[in-house]
Amino acid sequence: MTSPAAPVVFIHGMYMNGSSWQPWVERASDRGLTCHAPSWPFHQGEPPELRAHVDPQLGHLTFGAVTRHYKTFIDTMPKRPMLIGHSIGGLVVQKLINDGYGRAGVAISSAPPRGIVSFDPHFFRANFPHANPLAGNKPVIMTPDRFHYTFCNTMTPEASAEAFERYVVPESRNVPRSTLTKQGRIDFHVAHAPLLFIAGDQDHLTPRAMITKNVRAYKDPTSTIVYQQFVGRSHFICNQTGWQEVADHALDWLEQC
Repeated sequence: MTSPAAPVVFIHGMYMNGSSWQPWVERASDRGLTCHAPSWPFHQGEPPELRAHVDPQLGHLTFGAVTRHYKTFIDTMPKRPMLIGHSIGGLVVQKLINDGYGRAGVAISSAPPRGIVSFDPHFFRANFPHANPLAGNKPVIMTPDRFHYTFCNTMTPEASAEAFERYVVPESRNVPRSTLTKQGRIDFHVAHAPLLFIAGDQDHLTPRAMITKNVRAYKDPTSTIVYQQFVGRSHFICNQTGWQEVADHALDWLEQC
């Protein structure tokens, strides 16, 4: 069993920063876990301030740079941590586990690695605005209406608007674009640390069928892969009502690895 004092690194996804993990950090800390939730480059600060003053360099951020950011952080730690990531952060978890940077990982509503595709119309509608190849490198600004469709489709517009104000930050189009290159490649045939995939059945941004396809792509018979679905959950699964059930499932699983 993993030591109760084992560190956990939380990895946020697009349009969020490390503050989105605060409820999880508090819950994990109550279990005696040492927690870290560093933000991506150009994502540090209060979300309203980041929305009001968009760093023009943000638009050049790539998935590879995000992954290197976490590798550099993990290399300062005395031992490899447990990893929990959401959305693109879930893909970062997959990449870090693939490269030997974690002792176990939880990928929640994970973005797909290179080669894993979805033909779900919700997937295309939710993803095209931020991956639009004609939009150049200008940072993309999430709108409240699009946030409701892509993240919070199981919530009321009022609850979604409140979440938008609290959590949403500007984003780089080059993060999702670069996952289509070798930066987003996973070697599905190598042995790896245990991985738990979690999906929400109402997720527009990362549909559950795409996540199960991702799970089935892993081929090493000696490695642990687990899949868990939560009913009535959108892409905002880590912060919407009932997030505690998801957090407890992930933390219980990690403590048994």
